[in-house]
Amino acid sequence: MADVLTFTDRGIYCPAGDFYIDPWKPVDRALITHGHSDHARYGMGRYLATAGTAPVMRHRLGEITLETVEYGTETKIGDARVSFHPAGHVPGSAQIRVAVKGEVWVVSGDYKTVADGLSEPFEPVKCHAFITECTFGLPIFKWTPQDILTRQINDWWAANAAAGRTSILGAYALGKAQRLLTTVDPDIGPILTHGAIENTNAVLRGQGFNLPETTLVTPDINHKTHPGALVLATPGALGTTWARRFGPSSTAFASGWMALRGVRRRRAADRGFIVSDHADWEGLNDAIKATGATKVFATHGYTSAFQKWLTSRGYDAHIVSTEYQGEGFDQTEEAEA
Repeated sequence: MADVLTFTDRGIYCPAGDFYIDPWKPVDRALITHGHSDHARYGMGRYLATAGTAPVMRHRLGEITLETVEYGTETKIGDARVSFHPAGHVPGSAQIRVAVKGEVWVVSGDYKTVADGLSEPFEPVKCHAFITECTFGLPIFKWTPQDILTRQINDWWAANAAAGRTSILGAYALGKAQRLLTTVDPDIGPILTHGAIENTNAVLRGQGFNLPETTLVTPDINHKTHPGALVLATPGALGTTWARRFGPSSTAFASGWMALRGVRRRRAADRGFIVSDHADWEGLNDAIKATGATKVFATHGYTSAFQKWLTSRGYDAHIVSTEYQGEGFDQTEEAEA
């Protein structure tokens, strides 16, 4: 039986439907798993994405030809049957199921298996072949439970405010920042946001997401105008002139990479919170097992180690080279979202 999907220099391609999934070079028809810029790129002729992903895509890409679909709705494209299913990564994110002549493949995009109270929870999709990320595909990666994470962040912020320090928390503009907003206690103090984060907040609020009140950082805002504030900043803004306006401060970074010793020091952060919008080691293994797939393709992250692990567990495991970035601790592209 021919492969349902093939791997090309433009992206993941479905010959039966003549479309690509999350292509990184211009193509005529692109199916998009979610709105992060390594998966939803400018220059495609036509786009198909979930209704929940569409607003942020339009915000980032401008005028595009975009068709939307609801989760679970099957669409026939050529000789392929396609449906989108919740990935739990960020609001609107999806896994894409492609069926051709009884053979089912699923492209996960990026995903996490633990519900965060913001994104649509991950739903495993039965398939013969599963294309998975493995950004954090090592046993060392285990995320802090949501209730403990919430307490850690609020205690850190409250202690800083009591000591007269501003709390600066680095997080990506789409998904991570809004997830953190749902965990913080606004009674501690004002919440200030970098422009990229506030722009994304506005998009999600327009979709009906209930986020606490935030204030966009403008040139006249500093530690004197908003003492004891929590500042949500993009990773690229940490340690810059933009951040230094807040005077005495404590800087923290929220990322799965905080599980690795030394990474916090590289980010010039006083504190690290171990949290990610990607699956940790346990989540990756649970998700793959739940699909029932026998063939697995690892696309980005610790691909070699993860492929060897899957092979040892009896899977027909492969490595695929893509241009997806996952969660890079030196990544700054979200700063301009």
